[in-house]
Amino acid sequence: MYFYFLLIRIAALFGHKKARKLVRGIQSQKDQIQIHQSAIWIHAASVGEFEQARPLIESIKRKNERQKVVVTFFSPSGYEARKNYELADGVYYLPLATYRNAKRFLNALQPKMAIFVKYEFWPAYLRELKKRNIPTYSISSIFRPDQYFFRWWGKSQLRVLKCFTHIFVQDEVSLRLLAEHGVRQVSVSGDTRFDRMNDVQKAKEKNTKVLTPVAQFAENSERVIVAGSTWPKDEELLAKYMKVQNDNAQGTKLILVPHEINEKHLHYLFNLFQGRFVRFSTASQMNDPVSRRNILQYADVMIIDTIGLLSSIYQFGQAAYIGGGFGVGIHNTIEAAAYGMPVIFGPKYKNFREAKGLIETGAARSIKNYSELESALETALEQHETIGIKASEYVQSELGATAKIFKQIFGNE
Repeated sequence: MYFYFLLIRIAALFGHKKARKLVRGIQSQKDQIQIHQSAIWIHAASVGEFEQARPLIESIKRKNERQKVVVTFFSPSGYEARKNYELADGVYYLPLATYRNAKRFLNALQPKMAIFVKYEFWPAYLRELKKRNIPTYSISSIFRPDQYFFRWWGKSQLRVLKCFTHIFVQDEVSLRLLAEHGVRQVSVSGDTRFDRMNDVQKAKEKNTKVLTPVAQFAENSERVIVAGSTWPKDEELLAKYMKVQNDNAQGTKLILVPHEINEKHLHYLFNLFQGRFVRFSTASQMNDPVSRRNILQYADVMIIDTIGLLSSIYQFGQAAYIGGGFGVGIHNTIEAAAYGMPVIFGPKYKNFREAKGLIETGAARSIKNYSELESALETALEQHETIGIKASEYVQSELGATAKIFKQIFGNE
């Protein structure tokens, strides 16, 4: 663990942007962490994990608006995106998880409870929380046999899991796996992301002014694809598909939300899509509604170059493509499914329970090459209502994790 943190510091010294931002962020807040005595401390790695914690935070505040909640992040992107979250009484970077830092942080914060989201298992913090008899929970966790906990060299890490007061896992497989290794303070609650996306869908966010350019781009077309969190391999396949569509005058439109939105990658996309796209930021800044509509009508692709909008944008499409499946693994499929959309993604999805669930219900397809992508998209666009119902039904069947967790932790208080 210390070696890992040393690598982060070395990377920061040599100019790695995220590592440098993390180290500088932690250093800048060193003496700024306030005492939030009796606060509930919630730790999320980044934005995705925070969204899993969000319905629980909202439940806590609805029950008692005076209850203090403090949120920490390990990722700079998570911190920057949610540092002004209105329901948090404090938002901080989590200091690097050494035993010295854990003691200092807990001395400063003085929480009454700690909640870690999904894959966050920091030994120094968990052992110090256990030592201080502070109730500590893990929510929306999921475990697989190939994880380091269950290898011969991971026994010490497995013991760390016993520091939790209770672990709320997503499925029965995780429950049985932990029980086989002597970790029994566990129950199946499901995944709180389903509750979060159900709340977002109910919010009718398509009426918000900021999304007007997206709505105008998508209007008058019944063949709109929303591609979320895409990487270059995903984008190459989608560009080929869009070229075929344009050559055949199909009227298909693509709303692309790339994983990276720096200028270098945006220039790459300009060349890839041969200039026939409009940037969301450009359309948003146009004051002349006639000029904006003309540009949006000409473009086949809209590039979303602003963070934080993806979960609301899925509502404007008939089919969703989720990126990352040709790399380390797919991104969030629940966001699209909550809006009743057929879902398509690359081959690396086996570690994602919700992706397998969507495939089993007939709401999603995995593709390995262009011909499979073309077939999947055509089916999704032609049968989007029928397939979309299956996606919605799957999401509805998975709701309720937040209520289960809240009831077991807080009871009737």
